[in-house]
Amino acid sequence: MPLSVHLYSSSFCGACTQTRSVLEQVQPFVRDRVDFSESNVASSPDDAERASIVATPTVVVRDESGAELARASGVPTADQVLTLLARHL
Repeated sequence: MPLSVHLYSSSFCGACTQTRSVLEQVQPFVRDRVDFSESNVASSPDDAERASIVATPTVVVRDESGAELARASGVPTADQVLTLLARHL
């Protein structure tokens, strides 16, 4: 399994929409080496609680074993995401 990038979002969150767009821009550059996913904290509150999500958007990067490598809240730039992923690929 590749690295995973998970976006924790919420409904009507403008910053979440921006973060989703940034992650979509990054996907073609990392193709099959990174698995991208998203969950809405209102729809999956137990998952959000287990991940200690306190704000949206929050992006969590995990390695192949599921261990957390990085976490960021707010809207990242594509360069920031690519730089972070490059460190772990």
